[in-house]
Amino acid sequence: MAAEPGTTDVRPQHRFDQGGLERYLCRHLPGFPRQRAAALAVRQYSSGQSNPTFYLQKDGQAYVLRKKPHGPLLPRAHKVDREYRVQKALFSAGFPVPEPLLYCSDVSVIGTEFYVMQHVQGRIFRDLSLPEVGPAERSALYIAMIETLALLHSFDLQSLGLQGYGRGPGYCRRQVSTWKRQYDAAAHMDIPAMNQLAEWLANNLPPDDNEETLIHGDFRIDNIIFHPTEARVLAVLDWELSTAGHPLSDLAYATLFYFWPTSIKDLETPSFEELISIYSHCRGISTTFSNLNFFLALSCFKMAGIFQVICSLTFSEMMHIFIMSICRLIIFLQNMNCILKILFHQSRKGEEILLKVKQFMIQHIYPAEKVKEMAKAEGLWNLFLPDVSGLSQLDYALIAEEMGKCFFAPEVFNCHAPDTGNMEVLHMYGTKEQKKEWLEPLLEGKISSCFCMTEPDVASSDATNMQCSIERDGNSYVINGKKWWSSGAGNPNCKVAIVMGKTKNSSASRYKQHSMIIVPMDTPGLKLIRPLSVFGYLDEIHGGHFEIHFNDVRVPLSNIILGEGRGFEIAQGRLGPGRIHHCMRSIGAAETALQILCQRAAERVTFGKKLYHHEVVAHWIAECRLSIEQARLLTLKTASIIDMLGNRQARKEVAMTKVVVPRAVLKVIDCAIQVCGGAGVSQDFPLASMFAYIRTLRLADGPDEVHLSTIARWELLDQSKKLTAKI
Repeated sequence: MAAEPGTTDVRPQHRFDQGGLERYLCRHLPGFPRQRAAALAVRQYSSGQSNPTFYLQKDGQAYVLRKKPHGPLLPRAHKVDREYRVQKALFSAGFPVPEPLLYCSDVSVIGTEFYVMQHVQGRIFRDLSLPEVGPAERSALYIAMIETLALLHSFDLQSLGLQGYGRGPGYCRRQVSTWKRQYDAAAHMDIPAMNQLAEWLANNLPPDDNEETLIHGDFRIDNIIFHPTEARVLAVLDWELSTAGHPLSDLAYATLFYFWPTSIKDLETPSFEELISIYSHCRGISTTFSNLNFFLALSCFKMAGIFQVICSLTFSEMMHIFIMSICRLIIFLQNMNCILKILFHQSRKGEEILLKVKQFMIQHIYPAEKVKEMAKAEGLWNLFLPDVSGLSQLDYALIAEEMGKCFFAPEVFNCHAPDTGNMEVLHMYGTKEQKKEWLEPLLEGKISSCFCMTEPDVASSDATNMQCSIERDGNSYVINGKKWWSSGAGNPNCKVAIVMGKTKNSSASRYKQHSMIIVPMDTPGLKLIRPLSVFGYLDEIHGGHFEIHFNDVRVPLSNIILGEGRGFEIAQGRLGPGRIHHCMRSIGAAETALQILCQRAAERVTFGKKLYHHEVVAHWIAECRLSIEQARLLTLKTASIIDMLGNRQARKEVAMTKVVVPRAVLKVIDCAIQVCGGAGVSQDFPLASMFAYIRTLRLADGPDEVHLSTIARWELLDQSKKLTAKI
């Protein structure tokens, strides 16, 4: 027989009468081979120490046997009959477990009780970092794991026929008491942090300690069999600790590795928040778990108690560091959750869409590029437009940040510039006919567009300098002038431009002499002159940034948007949310850059130590995190004000965000480049192109200096109002 992976010869202390087992199976297990050509082959699994587990094979058919260990046993331990009962109930309900085939209480057969189940062929990952697979598959596997856990917790004990499976209400109190006794009995040394943690647990029992759900008790990725080639769970193993209890105990235990010190384990998986969101979405419950910190702490305490039993005195010192880090984490999470929930409460729909975007990013965008139709089918489309998506600006801010982590992701969701701004213009100001002809195909993603505002021959930071003319001539408008930085104009799918130019009206104020007009890209006289590079980069994927000349370009009068002289009015409406959409996505790019920085700092060694052990690099990491958090908070505040008071009332905050975010993100990218050294400015990392793109945001939609003047003007006005109010 070929050796089953993860098995050894049967260990001496676990040997039993194999002939007696074979005879018993022949009589009682339907379908068991009865030919005597080959004897039953038995090997023992390396895992399954508590209840020894064995691989059985005869005539090409394979089974798995679990039995009680020999010798005196602790009360209520090693209940293989309970394992068989719960697996039988779950298998009947369609949950992925090996099919239980036979339970034997007759100890005369092999010396103890045992049960036999179906052998499931698949993959078991013993190393939590899953080094055998790539990042995309690793993420998908962890998502499958957490979805399976959510499915388990959705079952009702009564519908499963498992009434009385647990010991009733008070699960959390019993767990704290039980593990405290076990820890005290096994402790090698006094660890003050453990005593503090035990006290904290006893004083912070969840108020819903009466919840009774079927829980696994030891749910982790190495207790799962995955499909040989797909990220799909075939079976959950080892139900010895299953009982009726609180579902968050399983969730916390399954995700505890996220909070291990990096010296113990450093994983590249979906974030803790993403798995929590996925779990909540699958169960149809809120992501706000007020008691999750308790269960994380309980899982930590439980693990520490196990380590004390099996490990040496020197390891206890390491456990002291581990427990201290967990204690600090629990306090931090408790405080941060309270602060963020009070300041920025995302709607339920926003939470759901954010979760779906994160899942879609992990499952489709990172491993593949051409997935627009998939995103549309998922309803992850035109999320930037509140009247279409039903999302607030605050909702979209967090979603846009997620998209910003991958440079082509916004386009997959039809949430990329300049189409978003052009769609906003047509949605808010377009006529019924304009919407029918241009907005609808843009919303469908059938065409793309460009926006023509900046000009090469004038200082465009003052838009009143604009020279491009839009003159009425009978039933047409005639456009003449030069534009550049018209992003996306080189895209073969770009079918329309929105052009801003000057319409003659000498009696009007300087801010009412400009108009916006729709110009189809195939109109005679419109000519693409050249693509413009950004620090040497040509944006060929998104259609490039083009210089365009308009030579007697003639379009119908019906193509004017809102009316003559309304260009600045439209621009202000367009550039409110649109300006901070760039900022939202940029924060996602900063997170990607910081991730690259930290990974590089953990991999490279200089002057005898890892880069992150050099204080200057450690400080860069800390400063980058501070910059990202500050920029995010300002962006979320701005989005909230737009939602509550409108674009006009958020002008000061929009200007502040437009200045702060690109500066902060550039700082993070620059630090990442410095840590990556020569590779940071090469094509081996995306950092150089990220830097080039983000640097343009200090010019796009108005340079920093214009925004700073705006901020100063509004600040002086606000201060004068305060002074007047006091007087």
